[in-house]
Amino acid sequence: MQAKNINVHYTEIQHYFKMAISVDCVIFGFDDDELKVLLIKSDLNEFKGQWSLLGDIVRPEEELDEAAYRILKSRTGLDQVYMEQVHTFGAVHRHPAGRVITVAYYSLVNIEQNILRKHSNELQWHAVKDVKDMAFDHQDILLSCYERLKHKVIEQPVGFNLLPKKFSLRELQNLYEAILDVKLDRRNFRKKFLSMDLLVDLNEDEKDVKHRPARLYKFNFEKFDQRKRRYFGIGF
Repeated sequence: MQAKNINVHYTEIQHYFKMAISVDCVIFGFDDDELKVLLIKSDLNEFKGQWSLLGDIVRPEEELDEAAYRILKSRTGLDQVYMEQVHTFGAVHRHPAGRVITVAYYSLVNIEQNILRKHSNELQWHAVKDVKDMAFDHQDILLSCYERLKHKVIEQPVGFNLLPKKFSLRELQNLYEAILDVKLDRRNFRKKFLSMDLLVDLNEDEKDVKHRPARLYKFNFEKFDQRKRRYFGIGF
């Protein structure tokens, strides 16, 4: 087959370039024993009063991952957080301005240790279970990323990105129950995690708590990295 000149090829496909690519970020956090998502009020009249994910058009010179990190940094001031690409959403009429294909990412941040430094457009944390009727197709994007997180947290220790560096086994169980939306047996849960030998006992107890202070732990990421070829496999 004879190779095409690039100008000929461009002439054949130029009408396909009449669309935009965007990135939407589902930013998860954990607070008050609830899985939460960071949302912003839509600035479009078509979705007045509705909440939306944080997103933007990808610039011509940007890689997708670069765009996702730019959006996270510019809108929240947060950086160096866990982020993963999840799915592409390309329904023809998903955006009122025209054809916009969006790539969804989710990220995990510790709410306590990452104080938001940008507060434009009523940027707020919302309990995932209470979020409804979002702008665009953002409800579908949120649910898709939530489903990915539920599967991921069983296979890999990504959930520790949502916890403080020092945590109790109670906090750890509350986190998994919030993400998986199930009630877990306390004894089996603790036995499972302690048997992995990936938690470091800090010989410290909680302070300034209303309940009986619990022992604090941290996750041994270095040991996990040494075992990363092995399946994490919580298997509740």
